Amino acid sequence: MLTDRQRMILYAVIDDYIRSAEPVGSRTISKRGDIGFSPATIRNEMSDLEELGYLEQPHTSAGRIPSQKGYRYYVDHLISSGHYNPEDLKLTKSFFIDRIKKTEKIMQQAAAILSSLTNYTAVALGGGTFHEKLKRLQLIPLNEETAVAIIVTNTGLVENKVVSIPKDIPMNELERFVNLLNASLAGVPLIHLRYALYREIGQQMAKHISRYEELVTMIESALESDVEDKLYLSGATNMLSQPEFRDVDKVKMIFDLFDESETLARLLADAPEGIQVRIGDENRVEAMSQCSVIMTTYSYEGRAVGTIGLIGPIRMEYAKVIGLLKQLTKELDQLFNEQVYGKPR
Repeated sequence: MLTDRQRMILYAVIDDYIRSAEPVGSRTISKRGDIGFSPATIRNEMSDLEELGYLEQPHTSAGRIPSQKGYRYYVDHLISSGHYNPEDLKLTKSFFIDRIKKTEKIMQQAAAILSSLTNYTAVALGGGTFHEKLKRLQLIPLNEETAVAIIVTNTGLVENKVVSIPKDIPMNELERFVNLLNASLAGVPLIHLRYALYREIGQQMAKHISRYEELVTMIESALESDVEDKLYLSGATNMLSQPEFRDVDKVKMIFDLFDESETLARLLADAPEGIQVRIGDENRVEAMSQCSVIMTTYSYEGRAVGTIGLIGPIRMEYAKVIGLLKQLTKELDQLFNEQVYGKPR
C-alpha cells in the first residue's frame, strides 16, 4: 500500500515522463507546482518506489522511469478520465454530425480521427466480427474442381465464396470433412475460426480425413478476407515518431504484427466490454511487449458489436486517451443505433 506522498510522487514521475520521454530526477519533480517536498525527500521516496517495483533506473546516474507495474498502478488508481482537450471533443462530435450510414466508413473515419488527435496508431474491429459465431458451414460442389463455401452465423448472416477443391478428393471425403467441422466448430466466433481449424480439431481430423490439411486450406481460403475486410488501421507510421521505437528491430516486429490481421483482430476481439487498458506484457503478444493498448467496445441494444482502440508506447497519455474513448463510445453507440440500425435510443 503506497502512502499519499508516494502516490503523489509516482504520479508526478509518470506524468513528467509521459511528456518528456526522458528519465525524471528528484530536482525536476521538486520544481513542479503541485509538489511541496524537498529534492532529498523526493529522492528517498523515489528510491523506495524503485525497491517496490514501481520505478526503474536505466542508468546509475540517471533519473527514474516508470515500470510496467508503475503504469498499471497509475492507470488503476491515479488518473481520472476527464483530462482531455475540449477542442478534441468538438472534433469528434463534428465527425458524427455527418451521419455516415455505412458501418465500414464510420469505423475507418473513427480510427482516422483518433490517430490524428493522439499521434498513436488507431485500430478498429467492426462489421459484426466481434460477436458473429459459426452456426453452420455448407460446401456445394459446382464441378470437380470448384465449390461454393457457405458460412451461416448465429445472427443469420450468410457469406459465400467460391473455393478450389483439392484434386482427386472423393465426394464422401468432402461430406465427412464438413460434418466434422460443423460438429466441432458450431458456436466458435468467426474471429477464432481459422485458429480453431488448426489448433483445436487438427488431431481429430487427422484420424478421420486422409488429406485434411488440404481441405483445411480450402476452407481457410473462404475465411481469409473476412477479418481483413472488417479490421481498420490508421496512423501506423505514428509509431515511428515515438522515441521508444527508434530501434529498427523493435519497429519491424510491430509493423509485422500490423500485417497479421487475424492476430491483431484477436487482440481486440478478446476484450471484455468497456474501457480496457493493457500495458506491455499484459498484451500476451511479444511484438506488443513495449506497447500499451487502450480499447473500448461499442454496442447495439446492449450487446457489444465492435471495438476500437489505440496502440502506442507504454508512455501513453492514458488520461487523455481514456477520456476520448469514453466520449467516442457514447457517440458510436448513439450513431449505430440511430443511423445504422434505425433504432433511436
